Amino acid sequence: MNLLPDVPPPAATTPAASGATPSAATEPPAAAAGTWILGDLEVNRVGFGAMRLAQTGAALVPGAVPRDRGQAVGVLRRAVELGVNHVDTAAFYFSPLRSANELINRALSPYPDDLVIATKVGQPRDPSGAWLPHARPEQLRGLVEENLRQLGRDHLDLVNLRVVGDGPVAERFGALAELRTAGLVRHLGLSNVRPHQLAEAQAVAPVVCVQNMYGLGVAPEQDAFVELCREQGVAFVPFYAIAAAGRQYGAAAGGGAGGAAGGEDPLLVEVARAHGASPAQVRIAWTLHRGPHVLAIPGTGDPAHLAANVAAGALRLSAQELALLDALHRR
Repeated sequence: MNLLPDVPPPAATTPAASGATPSAATEPPAAAAGTWILGDLEVNRVGFGAMRLAQTGAALVPGAVPRDRGQAVGVLRRAVELGVNHVDTAAFYFSPLRSANELINRALSPYPDDLVIATKVGQPRDPSGAWLPHARPEQLRGLVEENLRQLGRDHLDLVNLRVVGDGPVAERFGALAELRTAGLVRHLGLSNVRPHQLAEAQAVAPVVCVQNMYGLGVAPEQDAFVELCREQGVAFVPFYAIAAAGRQYGAAAGGGAGGAAGGEDPLLVEVARAHGASPAQVRIAWTLHRGPHVLAIPGTGDPAHLAANVAAGALRLSAQELALLDALHRR
């Protein structure tokens, strides 16, 4: 990969707890894009999303084909070896025979001290995989406890309230805030929300992150929300950032370095080829360039795709390339 020097990696707004910056020769690949502080937990800005772990093919659908257990466990352990210390999961990430949370437990427990596991609650799925109605406030404790059991933990580092629709969130977020006070949850975030819902939740308890669909050409109307989160010191964690044009696969999907998945814009392909990278790697790099508070959580069950996703954190896009990609984003 050709790393251009003219756009330095965004630095975290909060210094590392150690006060020291590891050298490029010793820092793990996932640290190449810098770090961010989630509440009081420092994470590398390139993390891992567990949605694809439990199955092959489309995720979050009934009857999904279970992934090979050994492959899933191997990908998780390799992610940690590459320096990933922020894993995003949910109890509703499952397929017949497989649960993302239980795979994480098997692969990574006893957990490294610096590993931050974020999960989501809000709308569960039944055992067949069908979506259930949004959980009521009194049901949220049971969903949190389900994550605790599956992960084998006595508390959760970060719980995001997943919201469906643009209605009020204060009562449900307040139920999670009570669990935070009780010590079951360390930090709280929001998923699939709008700015007014962030403000409503912040009036109840601190919000350390917003997790929304966003990426190059994906939901450009959220640009202002991304900037609002930066101004407020709230992490913005985009999901489906490399799933444009209907794709849900890893960074190498659609071809090798510099290759294009079907339907990619020629401009994106050209930028990728200039770096010896895949278009999806450029997508990851572009999201990281949106601000030091943006955390990437690309997910995959394929070891090669994992390595490519993590390597994207070291990709430096020039000011000219960013301008061209920003125009493509807004097109």
